[in-house]
Amino acid sequence: MSGSVTVIGLGPGDPRYLTPAASAALDAAQDLIGYIPYVARVPERPGLVRHASDNRVEVDRARHALELAAAGRRVAVVSGGDPGVFAMAAALFEALEAGDPAWRSLSVTVEPGITAMLAAAARVGAPLGGDFCAISLSDNLKPWEVVTARLNAVLAADLVVALYNPISRARPWQLGAALALASEHRAPDTPVILARAVGRPDEAIRILSLAEAREASADMATLVMIGASATRLIPREGRAPFVYTPRSVAR
Repeated sequence: MSGSVTVIGLGPGDPRYLTPAASAALDAAQDLIGYIPYVARVPERPGLVRHASDNRVEVDRARHALELAAAGRRVAVVSGGDPGVFAMAAALFEALEAGDPAWRSLSVTVEPGITAMLAAAARVGAPLGGDFCAISLSDNLKPWEVVTARLNAVLAADLVVALYNPISRARPWQLGAALALASEHRAPDTPVILARAVGRPDEAIRILSLAEAREASADMATLVMIGASATRLIPREGRAPFVYTPRSVAR
């Protein structure tokens, strides 16, 4: 088959954080597929057909991309951040595995991007300097009991935890439940970072204690990062503190 699919990470929002490889893949594409806000981030140009869709049709979107590629088109599937982190790369391979066996002969590549937790960490210092993990609080694709079991495990292991998809209109209580669970494992003064829309004009970053964070507001554009027991603040007069987690662990 002569067509191709490239799954592209657009980064956190600032065009400066789009990699040259991702930019070249966008320039080569004939069809652009993705969630409406991500498609809107790619400038229109002659010869580029745009296929924007809603947020809960990831596998359908992936099948559409593969069908277009099977017809000989060069297709770009876009995600915010990195496409392999709670995003379209997994959906694309799920559709590939379950779909027409002929699709497996297509050229399929993934172009990485800067995911939200890396962008947020860079803004405040080095909170991911030690061991860490990322968990999505969305229970659209997995039961909430699985989310809490995994969260309990990583909190007990004393990892820094980055929470994606922390809250939405359909599930406004889950971030509060996750932070309540964190308070069973972490001290009340544990640093918590709430980083909203990093790299965009409406960026807002707050560094709170765990006790304060339990009452703080957030939305789907917010990345929440809960520090480990070793995570530290470096105070700065008149400015937000730096946050970092040492690489070393006391013996």
